[in-house]
Amino acid sequence: MDIVPTAEQVSLPLVSEFVPESTADGSFTFFSAEFGEFFHNRHGACLEARSIYVDAIRLPEMAQRSTVRLLDVCYGLGYNTAAALETIWAVNPNCQVEWIGLELNPTIPNAAIAHNVLTCWPAAIQAILVELASSHQINGDRLQARLLIGDARQTLQQVHHSGFQADAIFLDPFSPPHCPPLWTIEFLGLLARCLHPDGKLATYSCAAAVRTALHAAGLHIGSLPGVGRQSPGTIASFNPAVLPSLSRKEQEHLRTRAAIPYRDPSLTDFAETILQRRQAEQQGCGLEPTSHWRKRWAATPPHQASPESCL
Repeated sequence: MDIVPTAEQVSLPLVSEFVPESTADGSFTFFSAEFGEFFHNRHGACLEARSIYVDAIRLPEMAQRSTVRLLDVCYGLGYNTAAALETIWAVNPNCQVEWIGLELNPTIPNAAIAHNVLTCWPAAIQAILVELASSHQINGDRLQARLLIGDARQTLQQVHHSGFQADAIFLDPFSPPHCPPLWTIEFLGLLARCLHPDGKLATYSCAAAVRTALHAAGLHIGSLPGVGRQSPGTIASFNPAVLPSLSRKEQEHLRTRAAIPYRDPSLTDFAETILQRRQAEQQGCGLEPTSHWRKRWAATPPHQASPESCL
């Protein structure tokens, strides 16, 4: 079966702005001119999907259930979902998957197809990504899926009102400084209400502001090994017993100005407004400057040091 859509199915002028960039594991990603970042870790796009959003959540264990519910925030090229489906059905071919994805720009999944960058996934998984990109929904024997297009702050409210409770949430927006609306205390609070009491949330970010917001939402947090870089990821759950602990350094980081969360009370503010609000709160908070925390840990071996992405 030819899984690549015709020119009539994909607007070539739109997808041409996304140029495939090779990552270290041989898989491809795109660069977003709008957000000024790559969609994936340059050490390996597929590797990141499997490490952060499959292995850390222990998805193979979840796959032993009759039904697994997934929520993919910032679907993008579809790698996190592809890794999840591949893993679940390898463990349990009869597992029923209920899936919801949130994506702002529908051109991105179509660009992944048009540029033929999905070849790191089995043909059956590629076919699912194609159908999601074209019709935004699947009603199959073992997959019920909806791809909701639009601002995730609004589409997530639809998910919440539907009563959907995810066993696993993949939180994968661009970084907090570049995409603050999807890291606010209000957005993450709403996201937590879509997580099953026994579920897990995973993200590549270790930003103190993000971890503070997750904790404010009632979640406990743990640290995940980073993918080919110094900064770790974060895993969250309502049950602390299933999580790895934070290091002393990470705990102290949560008591610095870096831990002041992003705020968006109406879930409608522009990114610049959210950034300015946080900067003003940091200036008057009285917490330890992050630079002091950094100096205290200056003697820490390089492989344990936290880079700027965690600040």
